[in-house]
Amino acid sequence: MHPTQSQPRPPTARLADIAAQAGVSEATVSRVLNGKPGVAAGTRQSVLAALDVLGYERPVRLRQRSEGLVGLITPELENPIFPAFAQVIGQALTRQGYTPVLATQTPGGSTEDELTEMLVDRGVSGIIFVSGLHADTSADPQRYERLRARGVPFVLINGFSPRVRAPFVSPDDRAAMRLAITHLASLGHERIGLALGPERFVPVQRKIEGFLRAMEESLGVPAARARQLVQHSLFTLEGGQAAAGALIERGCTAVVCASDMMALGAVRAGRQLGLDVPGQLSVIGFDDSPLIAFTDPPLTTIRQPVPAMGQAAVRALLEEIGGTPAPHTEFVFLPELVVRGSTAAVPQGAGVLPEA
Repeated sequence: MHPTQSQPRPPTARLADIAAQAGVSEATVSRVLNGKPGVAAGTRQSVLAALDVLGYERPVRLRQRSEGLVGLITPELENPIFPAFAQVIGQALTRQGYTPVLATQTPGGSTEDELTEMLVDRGVSGIIFVSGLHADTSADPQRYERLRARGVPFVLINGFSPRVRAPFVSPDDRAAMRLAITHLASLGHERIGLALGPERFVPVQRKIEGFLRAMEESLGVPAARARQLVQHSLFTLEGGQAAAGALIERGCTAVVCASDMMALGAVRAGRQLGLDVPGQLSVIGFDDSPLIAFTDPPLTTIRQPVPAMGQAAVRALLEEIGGTPAPHTEFVFLPELVVRGSTAAVPQGAGVLPEA
């Protein structure tokens, strides 16, 4: 039986479970559940969190009234990086008393503009956009100015536009490419390809800049030659497979991908061409999305610092909601190389760049 308003105190065995989970005494749990004074705010939160973790309902009088709704708009949920952002952002909002509302675009269905309108109609206190049209250099940024004119605070994750006055939160895409190329160069790879999405997206443009610079700095490959090893496709497994197939045909012994999903496609492309991964083809992903450590082989990838980025976005938004606007600037977070099983030394005699 779950504790309810008529039964705020669970049986003793359950009190013990809650106390153990929260790291406090049973007496403290009892005081919290019965609304007694003399419990520190942090301790009280620990007990309430323990209730949530163990699946007990909070007594009605202990349930927080929502401070308001906050919209979170993502382009899709098939790529596990977007549910990862949603989880971090949703938890951070809930801890601050807000109710997150997840809105996802669907092919042939709701657009970002329609979802924004729906959330504004429902009186949201603010909106967080993840990889939205702000990242697309071909999209009209005026939609965000119109949103600002309506008094709705917002924060934008992954993608930057100097024409939009708002806080941005991004990973350092250029540094990510430097980490990837340095790692592959240390393994003897010289002919390294880059597989990514359409060039109109800001993160794609930044990854290309970082890739070209890293190829020159680490391997002495001029930008014009390195540019021939850049292949655009879709941010999907199939897109990664198509891009990697083209890069393998150009003699690449390693492929850096702009998402983990693309990287799984690159592994598939290599195997379909009879190449062992990582024995004959090394692959690096981007995101370190959930479960990617358990693929075959476990994927070497660039970890996007999702918890730090999500929490920063929520902090910036709540400052905007509270009337203390965060700087209209970009908060850039350093990614991390996670080396697993999809990269290895270059096969002997392979992957040497011919002279131009």
